[in-house]
Amino acid sequence: MSASNTAGTAILGAGIFAKEAHLPALQTLGFLAPKLRAVYSRSEKTAREFAAQATTLLNATPDVYYDGNPSFNLDTLLARPDISSVIVILPITQQPSIILKALAAGKHVLSEKPVAPDVASGAKLIAQYEAEYKPKGLVWRVAENFEAEPGYIAAGRAIAAGKIGKVAFFSSRTVNFMDKDSKWYKTPWRTVPDYQGGFLLDGGVHSAAALRVILPSAMTYLSGFASLNKEWLAPHDTINTIIKNADGSHGIYELSFAAPSPSRTSAGGGLVFTGADGWLQVQQTRVRDLIHNVEKPILRVTIKSATRDANGVLGPEKEEVIDEPMRGVELEQASFFAAIDGKDDGLGSPLGALKDVAVIQAALTSGGELIDLEKLISQS
Repeated sequence: MSASNTAGTAILGAGIFAKEAHLPALQTLGFLAPKLRAVYSRSEKTAREFAAQATTLLNATPDVYYDGNPSFNLDTLLARPDISSVIVILPITQQPSIILKALAAGKHVLSEKPVAPDVASGAKLIAQYEAEYKPKGLVWRVAENFEAEPGYIAAGRAIAAGKIGKVAFFSSRTVNFMDKDSKWYKTPWRTVPDYQGGFLLDGGVHSAAALRVILPSAMTYLSGFASLNKEWLAPHDTINTIIKNADGSHGIYELSFAAPSPSRTSAGGGLVFTGADGWLQVQQTRVRDLIHNVEKPILRVTIKSATRDANGVLGPEKEEVIDEPMRGVELEQASFFAAIDGKDDGLGSPLGALKDVAVIQAALTSGGELIDLEKLISQS
């Protein structure tokens, strides 16, 4: 794909993640992405600030659209024939209606995770897309960058290849420090969330997606508890759960935004998968880019494997380390634009993203009861 032979794209939403992740991703993709022709935000000021940044990064100035002016509102943007796709990066509860509006206007859609605020509304949204818009050839994908991260994909492939044998158990532990001066907390729709779980939904679907990509068998049952430990992170800031998979393996899934101090975030975190013949760990770390003399985030996959001989004697342990740069936003965009061209790799499936929401919703509502994750989705 090149900007010269395809219609352009537009970004709907001009917040932090749009500026800090999606714009640089478009810059990195270069000619592999269509031209950014427009940006929409509820605020004219925010839209113009975003357009200015886009001009600097992309050497092209997108047209500005915002609420309050019929000549430059969202409907006007979506009516443009030179825009074939949109990237939706708006508050969680606003996204479903905007996704449908864009699809109804004949646009392909890449919408930020989560797919919807809850399983029921997500299932309804997917059903409407499958019935009304997919038959028309319109592409809708969910931008879950953890699903696209090469490090998680490499980990999943290593397990599928049998490098640690059959998975027996696993653990996913993430503890974040979220204070009132955080730029993420200061986002109004996150400060007073109108959706379940607060940061647990907004950020938790990431770690659920990582498990979905790595585990060789679907997560089927969950039991756990949710709590609120910092009042300003209401309604919940911590979940601790156990999960059983279809193949009988099981594990621990824990997520919190209530660390008392930043140092707690580095204690005992990450993903660990234990199998019959070894174990695998995925951790986020940083390495120095010697060319640009800056530190960049990577996912480091460490594989330890050892097998027994015919007499049951354990052989020497082998180690393999795979370092992959974190570039999920770039790759999810590339996958979306390729899907529009008919080269669909399956990345960003709305149903896959719905499974991530189901994990979080089950964790928030379990109260110690066992939740059937597949039934939660099928009965919604």
